Amino acid sequence: MMHPVDTLKTRLQSQAIISGYQNQKNILQMVRTVWAADGLQGFYRGITPGVTGSLATGATYFGVIESTKQWIEEVNPNLSGHWSHFIAGAIGDTLGSIVYVPCEVIKQRMQVQGTKTSWSSMLMKESVAQKSGLQIYDYYTGMFQAGHSIWKQHGLKGLYAGYWSTLARDVPFAGLMVTFYEALKDLTIYGRQRLFPGSDMTVNSSFEGLVLGGLAGGFSAYLTTPLDVIKTRLQVQGSAARYNGWLHALTSIWRTEGINGMFKGSIPRIMWYIPASALTFMAVEFLRDNLNGKHESDICEITNLSVETSSKIQKQV
Repeated sequence: MMHPVDTLKTRLQSQAIISGYQNQKNILQMVRTVWAADGLQGFYRGITPGVTGSLATGATYFGVIESTKQWIEEVNPNLSGHWSHFIAGAIGDTLGSIVYVPCEVIKQRMQVQGTKTSWSSMLMKESVAQKSGLQIYDYYTGMFQAGHSIWKQHGLKGLYAGYWSTLARDVPFAGLMVTFYEALKDLTIYGRQRLFPGSDMTVNSSFEGLVLGGLAGGFSAYLTTPLDVIKTRLQVQGSAARYNGWLHALTSIWRTEGINGMFKGSIPRIMWYIPASALTFMAVEFLRDNLNGKHESDICEITNLSVETSSKIQKQV
């Protein structure tokens, strides 16, 4: 649903690599550019690796977060509360990065390319082709062809380009998102107790997950935007390397573009994460309530059955 917004974010953040510092567009200009050059399909370039990476991250993130949080609190009670949420979220996202990062590299390169015609045209007229004298990378026809091409040119290092910058972005983001979410849940409980003392009023957990998850995702996305900008540029630059590493990218962006460059693409990033996080946490709360409720009802059913059987045996005796 939100992939077109992510495409805009990626293109806004990678402009300095593709077209130079002097020709950077704002959001509306970028929308018109993508639509004029590629139409609707331009906004959905890279959707397959994007979905694949999201599935891997979501599975590991929420698959380990509950058990990891409980384990941390048992091993070290001093890390209970928000610290355990932060660490559990960070561990879950780190595990997902093994699959997510190669998918992210492929996705972002496909996003900046658009269609084959627009990519060839852009390389002919933009500063990268003029200054470097070489093409950044060939046009990718699909996810597997792109992965094979990157492997052939750069090996495993190419598929994991910007890996540490991805972790530098995602570990704080994942930790902050869970921490914000749990803190907002605590705040709503406190607010209900203060505003409606003695009341048994409750809020549907799925609706609460929708609202609070969106807020948590938006806050976390904005605070980690500078890390996202660095990651995007390292993964998009290819052979025409402008940055030598994470620290070099950070200092170069700050020196040439200032604070605006560090927060390039923050609006579409927030626009992407508010609904994405809202829907994700809503689904998690819905499944948690229904699966846990079913499990508890099964236990009660078995317990009642055993007690009833026992009483019958005693009567017969």
